[in-house]
Amino acid sequence: MATASINHSILANHVSRVRTQTRRNASFSVRCMAEEQHPQQPIKTSSSTNPPPAAAQTPIATPTFPPPRAAPKKMSTKFGDLLAFSGPAPERINGRLAMIGFVAAMGVEVARGTDVAAQLADGGLPWFVITSVVLSVASLIPLSQGVSVESKSDGLMSSSAEMWNGRVAMLGLVALVLTEVAKGGALI
Repeated sequence: MATASINHSILANHVSRVRTQTRRNASFSVRCMAEEQHPQQPIKTSSSTNPPPAAAQTPIATPTFPPPRAAPKKMSTKFGDLLAFSGPAPERINGRLAMIGFVAAMGVEVARGTDVAAQLADGGLPWFVITSVVLSVASLIPLSQGVSVESKSDGLMSSSAEMWNGRVAMLGLVALVLTEVAKGGALI
């Protein structure tokens, strides 16, 4: 066990700093960040061994609150960078298309009782292509002008919520098609 010496009583004196010392003379301190900072008082140690020399003690860094914000990263507006594997466009565009596709597929399935393959065969393929092109271009225009999605998001309609909704819609659309294939017809 480590022998510890405490400078003040925590409850009686509202100490915001506690210094302890272990058997190996390695000392560490704990500072409460919720209270005001008081000037450091000399620390008295009562131990059977000699305290470490002042040069061996490391100074305690005082973190700033709130932490400084990092400068926003510059976003490239090159077409190749926007559509790169880790670029801002591919997952966002696929998610937007999946959200619209899932809602449209389920709506037509409820209204007509046809599965996704029958919907595409009955004239849904041109609508799919037109919607894909329009939404892709509409998503790429602001990104190519340097406007990030994060700069326009706030509250309930945040960019991370859009990403998660898109991911769930992609999984839902794949699950819908696989279920219809396994069932041999429409889900409903």
